[in-house]
Amino acid sequence: MQYNEQYHPSKPSPMSSAPMIGVPAMLEPSRIIVGLDIGTTKVCAIVAAVSLNEPHSMTILGVGTVAADGLSRGVVTNIDKTVRSIERAVAEAEAQSGVKIREVVVGIAGDHIQSFQSRGVVTISNQDRQIRPEDIGRLLEDVKRIHLPSDRKILHVIAQEFIVDGQDGFYEEPVGVSGVRLEATVHVINGLVTAVQNIYNCVERAGLRVHDIVLEPLASSYSVLDEKEKEAGVALVDIGGGTTDIAVFEEKTIRHTAVIGIAGQKVTEDIRRGLQILGDQAERLKREYGCAVVSHIVRDEIIQLPGLAGRKPRQIPRSLLARIIQPRMEEMLEFSYNEIKRSGFARNLGAGVVLTGGGSMINSTRELAEAIFNMDVKIGMPMSFGAGLVKEIESPVYATAVGLVLYAFKNCSPSSLPSFVEEERSSNQQEEAHYVEDEESREKPNVIEKMKRWFEHL
Repeated sequence: MQYNEQYHPSKPSPMSSAPMIGVPAMLEPSRIIVGLDIGTTKVCAIVAAVSLNEPHSMTILGVGTVAADGLSRGVVTNIDKTVRSIERAVAEAEAQSGVKIREVVVGIAGDHIQSFQSRGVVTISNQDRQIRPEDIGRLLEDVKRIHLPSDRKILHVIAQEFIVDGQDGFYEEPVGVSGVRLEATVHVINGLVTAVQNIYNCVERAGLRVHDIVLEPLASSYSVLDEKEKEAGVALVDIGGGTTDIAVFEEKTIRHTAVIGIAGQKVTEDIRRGLQILGDQAERLKREYGCAVVSHIVRDEIIQLPGLAGRKPRQIPRSLLARIIQPRMEEMLEFSYNEIKRSGFARNLGAGVVLTGGGSMINSTRELAEAIFNMDVKIGMPMSFGAGLVKEIESPVYATAVGLVLYAFKNCSPSSLPSFVEEERSSNQQEEAHYVEDEESREKPNVIEKMKRWFEHL
């Protein structure tokens, strides 16, 4: 796992003069992880520090969020505009965190994303016939050799169940189990090569490196779902700006993924057209006065619309706004429900449905979803952070960006972390030694300097 600059709060940073925000002393030293959510309506960068002394401790150092430009339904349509949006979000996160960002974990979405089930098999040739981690890796790599059209690229291969010598039911990696034949049922997620490459191009042109690219609903699941929900069965519906992303879990494993090209931006567009106002005005109305169920409006207050180009302001009842919003929200949720049913796991969702993303924040969305899904629904909030700018990210809007950080954190190999820590520590000791030498050289003049000064005094 590649991280950004190592962080020492006790030592002045040579990279930035910005203040270090929300960093307790317990995080000396730390490694930095950066998640970059390039969405249709916003670009968000989150900087988090992982303590080397307490590996399970993570702190939010900085958050940068700007309005996105140059994307449509999760896909890059204008490289230059997208690059500028990334640069602004990253600059904001750098100013808040006080670190120089070099590498990021990026999310990907879009209705070009596809997934399917596959199966792989390898033989265990170890002398003791015990399955080792490298055998698992060899199996998953073998699955990646599956034939795909030339315009598509595999993003993830996720094991769902392992079978050892014909015995199934291994939902976790069967490391240490004796066997000769190892099989696995896997979930393969793929996307268009050009869409993936355009994200790489934008990030690299913004002066960053892409460490990993992660499917956004998979990332969001790390921030809003817990292990008990995944074990009982749960469907995650992430309503973003350009896409609605779906991930279905059972037995702690992802079973189905899908991306629908209808989301919050469509609701905003309906309001803009229906009320004949500007796009930013429609977005403000949706956030401040929007309601997904007309009958839930108790007091039908009057909303004043600004006039265009010197025209007089207009007034509309809030119920009119709700009558525009409700049909689109119903359509979005019905498409999501059909996708969940298509997965074959709709009857196995003991934990129901979790809604997240900015689109889930419209009033009465949860109640509308419960009526459509006919099961328990809750709004998912980012979790699993203990310190720093936690309050700033306690919103469904940040589910994907937070999830990208957690995905990188939790998928870092525990076996490789200690050696990596040693390398970082030794390099830091060298840096500190050079730092001390430089200070001493400035404070203590050498012998020649002393002689020059002596002759000058004569």
